[in-house]
Amino acid sequence: MPESPEGAGGAATATPAAETITPWVILPTYNEAENLERIVGAVLRQLPSSRRILIVDDNSPDGTGAIADRLAASDDSVAVLHRPRKQGLGPAYLAAFHVALDEGADRIIEMDADFSHDPAYLPELIAATEHADLAIGSRYVPGGGITEWGPMRRFISRGGSAYARLALGLPVRDLTGGFKCYRRVVLETINLDTIEARGYAFQVETTYRAINAGFRVVEIPITFRDRADGTSKMSRSIVAEAMWRVPAMRFRRW
Repeated sequence: MPESPEGAGGAATATPAAETITPWVILPTYNEAENLERIVGAVLRQLPSSRRILIVDDNSPDGTGAIADRLAASDDSVAVLHRPRKQGLGPAYLAAFHVALDEGADRIIEMDADFSHDPAYLPELIAATEHADLAIGSRYVPGGGITEWGPMRRFISRGGSAYARLALGLPVRDLTGGFKCYRRVVLETINLDTIEARGYAFQVETTYRAINAGFRVVEIPITFRDRADGTSKMSRSIVAEAMWRVPAMRFRRW
């Protein structure tokens, strides 16, 4: 971990003391029955007692939703948002953001439910928002990295971030990363209702809007690992959406 994270954008506003922060971790799921109980337990161990976990399940056919309901019934820190069908990562997060904001979340955290994002980084991501508005767990800053991916997957991921960075003129290295901690004011400001991206372009757009709105963004180095169990949700349609949506963001008004 480097001593000071890389950052972009303006100055962060004042933040409450760490012990008063209410962090919400959003876990979007689709067929994560093999991972869900373990990831929820691992996340709970890393967060203060004020934490909440919101599982957003898109009607997984493997029984993930039932596992989520059982976890919520046994722990008041866990809640479940059931959606009728698989609609994409972006819509899942947007629905969850509205719930978290309505319930008073101070910090809203995105992370994968498959152990690609190590819960051990959660305290550092949250701490980074003491002095920044959005903290991104970054694979592409010094100290960050990826394990277990083949050359083609690495090329697509790093190339996608580079493409977005050049197309939008942003200094952030890992624009497609999905391990992020927002201060609530960011999500209250960037007009969530006008975001249409469904796949990884969603991650690019939220960061782009945050920087355009004057918020300070920092990147915290993480090591990203391939999922523990189950299958990847990456598809050609997700890549194709990012290819046209990213440059189009420069011409949108919200």
